[in-house]
Parts: sequence; C-alpha cells; structure tokens
Amino acid sequence: MTGVTLSNVIKRYGETQVIHGIDLQIEDSEFCVFVGPSGCGKSTLLRMVAGLEETTEGQINIGPRDVTRLDPSDRGVAMVFQTYALYPHMSVAENMGFGLKMNGHPKAEIDQKVAAASKVLKLDDYLKRKPKALSGGQRQRVAIGRAIVRGPEVFLFDEPLSNLDAELRVEMRVEIARLHQEIGATMIYVTHDQVEAMTLADKIVVLRAGRIEQVGAPMDLYRNPDNRFVAGFIGSPAMNFLDGQITAGDVEVPGLKETVKLPVTIPSPGTQVQIGLRPEHLVMTKGDTHRVELTEALGGVSYAYLVTPTGEKIIVEERGDERSKIGDMVGLSFETDRAMLFDTQTEARIR
Repeated sequence: MTGVTLSNVIKRYGETQVIHGIDLQIEDSEFCVFVGPSGCGKSTLLRMVAGLEETTEGQINIGPRDVTRLDPSDRGVAMVFQTYALYPHMSVAENMGFGLKMNGHPKAEIDQKVAAASKVLKLDDYLKRKPKALSGGQRQRVAIGRAIVRGPEVFLFDEPLSNLDAELRVEMRVEIARLHQEIGATMIYVTHDQVEAMTLADKIVVLRAGRIEQVGAPMDLYRNPDNRFVAGFIGSPAMNFLDGQITAGDVEVPGLKETVKLPVTIPSPGTQVQIGLRPEHLVMTKGDTHRVELTEALGGVSYAYLVTPTGEKIIVEERGDERSKIGDMVGLSFETDRAMLFDTQTEARIR
C-alpha cells in the first residue's frame, strides 16, 4: 500500500473556485477522514483523488506516481459510493468479481480473490444470493468487497453509510474499522458526521468552504482546536459558546453572571470574545441564574439544555442518580483551564 500527497490542489468550475490550494500528506496505511458541513468540498476533493473530477491546478501523487492527469482506472484506487450500485440480476459473488471479469482475469483468479474478500467481510453464506435478498448493511459490504478484489493501493469511501439506519451505521462503522486493521490499506473516507470521523480516523481533515481548517488526530482536534469552527464542529453535543468582553486582565461573561480569569494571553480591554465550554466540563450547582429548558435522558448520561440570563443556550452533561428537571433553576461552575477563548472577529483561538 502507499500514501497520497496533495500539493496546492485547486478546483474551479468556470470562474467559480471551490477548492482553494489544498496541501495534504496522507501516510501509507493511514485512515484519513475528510469531514465538514455540506458544500465544504470534501466529496469534490475525494473525486479529484479518484480522477472523477479534473484537477484545475496542483498535483496529486499516489506513492511516487504523479496521477493528476491519469484516468481513474490507472490510478490504483477503488471507490465505495453512497449508493451500493450492485447489479440486481447478479449474485453477490458475481457482483464482487465483475470488474476483474471485465478486465479479462482468469476465472480461477477471480474466484480466489472473491473468496478472500468474502472471508474478510463475513459474506461466505451470501455469495449465491441476489442483492434483493440482502439487508442494507450486507449490500454495503458487497460494495466494499467489490473494491477489495481489485487490490487497490488506496480505498476511497464517499459517505458510504448515509443510506443506512442508525443501528446499521454503528455496525458498519465497526466493520470498516476492522477491515482497515485487517488489510492495512490506505483509506480516505468522506462524511459529514463527525461521530463517524472521531471513531474511524487516524487523521481528520476538517474542511470549510474548500479550505482546510485543521488537520490532526481525533482527540487532538477535540482537545486543542485552532479556531471556533473546529471547536464547534468536533464533539457531540457541540461545544457551548458564550459572548464575553475583555476587561482588565479578565473575561466578563454576562451569560454566566461573572468575570472569569483564564490561563491564556488576554487581549486588550474591550476586545469582544467568546468563551467555549464543552458540556462535560460544566457542573450544575445550587443557584438561580440558569433555567433548565429541556432534558435528554439517555441512560448512563443525560443532557440538560439551559437558558442563561442573557438568553443564550447551554448544554450540560449530567451523570449519577440525581439529575435536573425541566423548570429547575440552577447555577454553573467549571474549571477555568477547561475553558477556551476565541476572538469574535477572526474566530481564532486565543491561547
């Protein structure tokens, strides 16, 4: 297997530029996830690696080879799409081996590769079935198997789980993670679901409007985001943000009804900022400053949705036997080293 390098990659449609000078190194055998909101360019970037979208400027290398102008069939990649795209009249085995058959591979070789992929994906009992006799998760495994038998250098996944229900999504996440560990291939995976990104990735690439906001390991992005966008996008439930203003060395936060001293380089007085706090870093206390508007009881954990005195919304994680109820009035506390500070104008993290 081999890595992928993108060097100043640009994509334009006419006068409209949608990918803005992407530089990225994906290492050999790495599981890299492109994540971001709809329209951020993640699928376009994946399709450029696959050769399904032309690269306007820049260079794409797969291993030592410059593949920027190569046809998709010559790049050594295999792509798994959102739709399964299986032939309904063919069996599972025939679907998995069809690409090799079209390229003139001997039947014995095709059967061997289909059997090997089937074993990895636990499809041995379904090889003679037609797609209509399979569940959604089984069909997606067949689509992945079709990619495996081609023996690609790089696997590309374009939101492969978005058509599955919640239970199957969890099951297939586990299957894909196991597949990566077993075959050790380089994989690039596109999703808008940051939970998928956090659970699958070795490396996450956070995209917004065709630009990279931050690249890093999942927990590095969670614990140390560079800006407000990354801080708010990575993590579920999302980080809370409260408006504040710098006073003499402190942060005045009306939504908390207090002035907070944070262990960061404080900007000049009068600077408008936002303080970021994750739900698990807040603790409800006795008080009457915040009203509980809604609670979500999920078993071992609950989420309380609070309204601040300024009308801002806050989510607080609760555990244990004693939990809040709708209509309760509470106070809030937190450790100041857990809080993050962001410039309101630039959205950059203040460290």
